[in-house]
Amino acid sequence: MEKYIINGGNKLYGSIEIQSAKNSVLPILAATVLTDDKVKILNAPNITDVKNMAKILSKLGCDVMYENGNIIVDSSRADCYEIPRQLAHELRSSVFLLGSVISRFHTAKIAYPGGCDIGLRPVDLHLAGLKRLGVEIDEEKGYIICKCEKLKGNEIMLDCPSVGATENLMLAAVKAEGATVIKNAAREPEIEDLQRLLNCMGAKVRGAGSGTIVIEGVRELHGCEFLPIPDRIEAGTFLIAAAMCGGEVELNRVCAENISSLLHKLRENGCKIYLNNDKIILENHKRPTSVKSIETQPYPGFPTDLQAQITALCCICRGQSIITENLFETRFKYVPELRKMGADVTVINRNAFVRGVERFNGATVIAHDLRGGAALVSAALAAEGRSEVLNISHIDRGYGSFEYKLRSLGGDIVRISI
Repeated sequence: MEKYIINGGNKLYGSIEIQSAKNSVLPILAATVLTDDKVKILNAPNITDVKNMAKILSKLGCDVMYENGNIIVDSSRADCYEIPRQLAHELRSSVFLLGSVISRFHTAKIAYPGGCDIGLRPVDLHLAGLKRLGVEIDEEKGYIICKCEKLKGNEIMLDCPSVGATENLMLAAVKAEGATVIKNAAREPEIEDLQRLLNCMGAKVRGAGSGTIVIEGVRELHGCEFLPIPDRIEAGTFLIAAAMCGGEVELNRVCAENISSLLHKLRENGCKIYLNNDKIILENHKRPTSVKSIETQPYPGFPTDLQAQITALCCICRGQSIITENLFETRFKYVPELRKMGADVTVINRNAFVRGVERFNGATVIAHDLRGGAALVSAALAAEGRSEVLNISHIDRGYGSFEYKLRSLGGDIVRISI
C-alpha cells in the first residue's frame, strides 16, 4: 500500500499536458475486440483502469502491447468469451466488453462489475438494450451470461441517458444485422469519441452527441490508429486545485467546450480564465468567492466526476454554497474526511450545505473513491500544515503521474510505501 504526504500552502505555477480521457479509452479498448486487425491507441493514460482493461483483453486472448505511451491491441487470436471475476470486480468499465464480446462470439459471460463505491450503478439498462438486439440473458451465481444466434438491429429507448449503456449498445450494434436506433442516448463527449473510433474502423454510426444515435450494421471492421480526446475530468481537477491553492496554471491539450460548465463556475468564484486553442490558463491570487448553487447533471450539465473537487473548493470560499448530487446517491463519502481538515459541511440526502472557512488544516485522511481522493489531495495542497492521504490506489485508477504533475507546478507532494 502507498500514501501521499503533502505539505500544503504552496501556490501552483507552470504548465502541464492533459492525458487522453480515461472514459474514452476504456470503451475504445473494448471496441478492439470487434476486429481481427490491430488497433493503435495513441497517448493512452498510464492509469490502473486502463491496465486492468488491458489485462482483461489479454485473458480473452488478445495481444496487448505498450509502445512509447501508446497501446496496440491485436485481437486476431481472441478465443475466450468469459471476463474474469477478479478483474471485473476491480473495473466497472469491464461491462463495456459485454457488447463487443457478444458481437464477436455470440456469447459472453461476465461477473457483475465493480469500480468505485459511489452508489448503485445497475446494469439493467445495458441488459434491456441487449435483449432488444436479440440477446438472451441469464444470471447465475454472480455472473451475467449472454447468448444469441444473431444480433439484429432494433429501436432502443433508454429509461435514462446512461453513458455506459449508450456506449455498450453502440459496441453491440455496429455489426448487427440492420439498423439500430438508440433514443434518449447520453450526449457526453466520450460518446462522440467512441463514434469517431468506430467509424475509423469502418462502422456506420451517426448522431453521437445528440439524444438519438443511429447505427447501420456492417459485416466487419478493420484496424486503425486513433488519438482519443483529452480528459476533461483531469483538466477540471487541476483547474480546481489551482483555484484552491492560488497561482497561475496552464493546461495544454484540453478542450474548453467540454468543461464549459466548470469554467462558468470558476469565473463565478473570481478566477481569471484565458482560452487559446487547446490551452486553458487559470489565474487566481485571492480567496475565491462562493458559488451559491451547483447541481450535477448529465452532459452538458455540471459533471458528477467533478462534484467532490468543486465541493472542496467551496469549503474555503467566502460565503455559503449548496451542492446537489443528482446522479449517484452515495457520492459524499469524502465529506467526513474534509471535516477532519476543518471544513464546515452538512450532508442531507443528496445535498451538501457548505459554509466556507478561511483555510483547511493538515490532517490524515482516507480516499474512498477516485474523485473524492483527488478532492482530498487538492484540499491538502491548499491546507496549512502537513497531510497524509491514504488509500491512493483509488486515485491511481484515473490520474496518471498525478504527483509528478503536481510537483511540476510547485506542489509539495510525495508518494511513499506503507
